[in-house]
Amino acid sequence: MLHEDFPPGSVWLVGAGPGDPELLTRKAERLIAAADVVFHDALVGAGVLDLIPASAERISVGKRSGRHSKDQAAIDALIVAAAKAGKRVTRLKGGDPAIFGRTAEEVAACTKAGVRVRICPGVTAASAATAAAGLSLTLRDSARQVTFVTAHARAGVALDLDWQALASSATTLAIYMGRAAAGLVAQQLMASGRSADTPVLVVVNASLPSERLIRGKLSSLAFLVETVGHHDPTMLIVGEAVRPSDPLARGDMLRHWPQRHRVEP
Repeated sequence: MLHEDFPPGSVWLVGAGPGDPELLTRKAERLIAAADVVFHDALVGAGVLDLIPASAERISVGKRSGRHSKDQAAIDALIVAAAKAGKRVTRLKGGDPAIFGRTAEEVAACTKAGVRVRICPGVTAASAATAAAGLSLTLRDSARQVTFVTAHARAGVALDLDWQALASSATTLAIYMGRAAAGLVAQQLMASGRSADTPVLVVVNASLPSERLIRGKLSSLAFLVETVGHHDPTMLIVGEAVRPSDPLARGDMLRHWPQRHRVEP
């Protein structure tokens, strides 16, 4: 049956992907269409929100830097209350729910309340960012591992990361919510041994019509993000995997891409 995995009184935490509705999984689209109520983040793309049926209640619980509409405990309580009222609850989260998405808290709240909760994965922003540039997150010989990092810290709390481990030249760093901390990230990585010439890719609004791709070196990372708006979703990719390997092939590829995919100097 269509809703056999989504009975009334249950919750699905659904990955909405980076914004482009065509990057939704088929399962995610089905769970959106079946919902009685949808709680969604601020970063869920407008095209994805358009898929919510008119019959479903739509509730924004978005948290963005400097603009938190509800704290996590309040969001947990809303989700549980809706499920307890017998509704099919879809909790839409940007990207993949399990990557910096506070999924553990929401799963724990539902479980404690006796509410059935399941997770539908989504395309994470790091994958969308490198795909937009026609690149890979890994390279066979020089980028053998990928590390996902969030550069967002609570107000008044210093960004505490293992910079020495992150400075490995064999690692591709995918840094989420990195615009504000770009200068600190570059400074700490270089101080820990990462070359100042390490290539970086800054991707703004990955997968959306307003997408921007900005290339440069680690030493210029703080400068590269100066034109990025304070509230624009920004992904920083650091490592050899984003170094253009064939300038002639890259130039030919760019001539065939829409303007929104052009890589800025």
